Amino acid sequence: MKNLKEVVEKNLDKLILYVPIVARVHGGTHPEFHKVKSVFDQMLPKMQNLEAQTPELDSEFEELRRVTDHYEVPTDVCESYEAVYQMLEELDQAYTK
Repeated sequence: MKNLKEVVEKNLDKLILYVPIVARVHGGTHPEFHKVKSVFDQMLPKMQNLEAQTPELDSEFEELRRVTDHYEVPTDVCESYEAVYQMLEELDQAYTK
């Protein structure tokens, strides 16, 4: 299992790109994704400053698990939506290990 810093380095740039696009494209049919974007936006500054220490992200990951039904991908979404959930779940697993 990779540590949080490695997973952030691997996924953060893609998440920064994908999350707003997925919110715009799928937000109408999947309003829960607007909450995913909001939580991600709260996490972003904490994850961008990992050098000093591991950020406190317990409440954010708890909220993401609740909103996404533990990163369950809806059946009617694109690959980018699925990729966002996979990357967030990978971050969650690296953080909570």
